Amino acid sequence: MDGKRVESKIGHAGTLDPLATGLLIVCTGKQTKNIEQYQAQEKEYTGTFYLGATTPCFDLEKEPDAFYPINHITNDLIYAATKQFIGKILQTPPLFSAIKIGGKRAYNIARAGETAEIKPKEITISGFEITRIEVDFKVVCSKGTYIRSLANDFGLALNSGAHLIALCRTRIGSYKLEDAITLEEFENCTSQNK
Repeated sequence: MDGKRVESKIGHAGTLDPLATGLLIVCTGKQTKNIEQYQAQEKEYTGTFYLGATTPCFDLEKEPDAFYPINHITNDLIYAATKQFIGKILQTPPLFSAIKIGGKRAYNIARAGETAEIKPKEITISGFEITRIEVDFKVVCSKGTYIRSLANDFGLALNSGAHLIALCRTRIGSYKLEDAITLEEFENCTSQNK
C-alpha cells in the first residue's frame, strides 16, 4: 500500500432523535449502496409516553408548554386509544425533525423560533402495544414514522396531552439491537482496519 491511506465510504441507515438510543445500521464500502434498502425496512421501537403535558418538540428536548387533565384516563381508555393508530394512517411530523422545508431542515427553522407548515404523510403502524400503563409501549412501524408525533397524537386521542420521555430503536427489518455491537466495539474494529 506504499504508505498511502485507503479511504472507504461510510454511511448510516436512518438517524435517531437526539435523545433516542438503540439500533443504527452503519454501512461501509460497497454496502453504502444498500442504505436506502435498510432505511425502507420495518422498524420496532420501545419507549415511554408521559401523559398530561406536551412540549413544542413532542419530547424532552424542550420544557413542557401545556398541561392537561388526566383524571379521566383509565387503563381501558389507554388500550382502546392504541387501536386508532394501527394500519395506514396520516401523520404530521414534528417541526423539530430532519424533514426539509424549502431546502432547510425543519429543526433549524424551529430552533430559530420560526414556524413552517409540514404536510401529513402516510405511514404504517403494524403493531402498537402498551407494555406498562405509565405508559410504556412497543411500536412496529414503517419508514418515516415519528414516534414523537405518535406520542402527541396519542395524548390528543385521550383528550389530554402527552410527550415522549424515552425511546429505543430495537429492530430494523431482521436486524435486532441484541445482536448489535456497541459504539466502542465499532470504533475498535475501524481503528484496527486503518
